[in-house]
Amino acid sequence: MSEQSSSTDTPTDDPHETRGLRLVVVLLGLTVVSGLIDAVSYLGLGHVFTANMTGNVVVLGFAAAGAPGFSVPHTATSLFCFLLGAVAGGRVARWRGEGSRRTWTRLVLAAEAALVGASAVAAFAAPHATAGDYALIALTAFAMGLRNATVRKLGVPDLTTTVLTMTLTGLASDSRAGGGSGHRSPRRSASVVAMAGGAWLGAWLVIHHGLGLPLLVAAVATGVLAVLASGRE
Repeated sequence: MSEQSSSTDTPTDDPHETRGLRLVVVLLGLTVVSGLIDAVSYLGLGHVFTANMTGNVVVLGFAAAGAPGFSVPHTATSLFCFLLGAVAGGRVARWRGEGSRRTWTRLVLAAEAALVGASAVAAFAAPHATAGDYALIALTAFAMGLRNATVRKLGVPDLTTTVLTMTLTGLASDSRAGGGSGHRSPRRSASVVAMAGGAWLGAWLVIHHGLGLPLLVAAVATGVLAVLASGRE
């Protein structure tokens, strides 16, 4: 995935636009949520990612080659539902993107919270059902596609919320050791720490409490971010 281009806040007539958490903070919070969700999907749903599609494409190759522990149907379901979510995110961006960034962001995050919340309900209701696994994959992958399309349109630099390859590359190549100024190193470093922290928390919750609780935590966290998000970077 390519580095996102910089964007500037656009003037708005909404007097509430600047109230709440800046998008940088919100996107870092969503990066933690991504770590949680990928911990659930990879550890609990047959080694499939539902937030990190770069890893998912690689996993699909492993599964197609017959490597043990991977599933073509699971991975294909995740990719397909993620793409559907991204299509929906693109539609929402064209519908709401010209208006208040605060309203647009909150709308998408509320939808993500509802989808992840539904996956938590499914996990609690049928923790070992095959159909339940597909429901969890489909719901979380669609939610991540919806969010990724929105984050891409928002264009906040160095905060993709799900992919760290270019973030790590920029962290190293633009550092003082790489001949750069390192002026974005704090944001990039925070993104890496957020992802690792979310993955650690998600893995701990999956190991000790199953799939429902980490998904519930992810849904609640996203809902809180939806309520608190502003439109400013």
